[in-house]
Amino acid sequence: MKRLHLSIAAACAAALLVAAPAALAQTGSTGAAAWPAKPVRIVAVFPPGGSVDQVARVLSAQLAQQLGQQFVVENKGGASGSIGTAEVARAAPDGYTFAVVFDTHAVNPSLIPNLPFDTVKDLAPVMLIGTSAMAIVAHASQPYKDFRDVIAAAKAKPGSVSFGSIGTGSLGHLAMAQIGNQLGIEWTHVPYRGGGPLMNDAVAGQVPLAIGTVFLVNPHVKSGKVRALAVTSRKPDPSLPGAAPLVDQGVPGFEALAWWGVFAPAGTPPPIVRRMHEELAKALKVSAVAERLTGQGMEIVGGGPEQLDRFVRAEIDRWGKVVRDNKIKAGD
Repeated sequence: MKRLHLSIAAACAAALLVAAPAALAQTGSTGAAAWPAKPVRIVAVFPPGGSVDQVARVLSAQLAQQLGQQFVVENKGGASGSIGTAEVARAAPDGYTFAVVFDTHAVNPSLIPNLPFDTVKDLAPVMLIGTSAMAIVAHASQPYKDFRDVIAAAKAKPGSVSFGSIGTGSLGHLAMAQIGNQLGIEWTHVPYRGGGPLMNDAVAGQVPLAIGTVFLVNPHVKSGKVRALAVTSRKPDPSLPGAAPLVDQGVPGFEALAWWGVFAPAGTPPPIVRRMHEELAKALKVSAVAERLTGQGMEIVGGGPEQLDRFVRAEIDRWGKVVRDNKIKAGD
């Protein structure tokens, strides 16, 4: 009888030894299969109401459904998104903090002296969510019918035409600076602390022109509060009929696209980064999510970590040159 007990015990021990590697392979030393075991923090690096906030909330709600865990959006705006991004760069690399960033992410290294993190080294790329044309809009009370009217007014009286953007060094700001250089026009720039504040003033007529993503301005165009004058893509945007590309309105060769991406702190275990990317990719294929994003002008990309890394490095080079050529400084 004792020999039988020993045989059973030996068999159980052998089974455990066989099962252990399989369990470790499934879970990984990082616990990726068990992730998330607690609420996940999603830092939207701009204030509420803008496109970064909207993208973060749409995706977080879907991730919560898919994974059965809370994905809590926190808005940490300021300094063109660098304040919230710095907080994520400092966070524990345990898979429970991520950032949703905007195109300013690739501009800030050239714009902000002593940036408190290294854009390439201190953050782990997760996904390039999508891109979008920007739109230049005017308050409904303004006389401009298209961007040609804006060019004519600015040339007639240099410095008299002002425009608002989501902040100094934002893609909208740099795009308008580049257009001004190309056409020999002086604009007056009015920086805001994000898309929400910008559109609040644009709708109220406090700023005559605004440049922001189609995602941001579209609801206000549809409401009739502002009029779309142009888009920054080479092709018309179907969600803004009547707003011709700048290349067709006297700005030859011009294109500038906004983008959104997800990053984690550097050192986040690769299996968790891969899992987050897979879940985001799954979320982007949900019809309600895709329709919400594409309906606001986003072209969904869903690019992986390597693609986002290459993309950001190229954007840093491109817009860094614009910052230097125009001598743009934080606070301008």
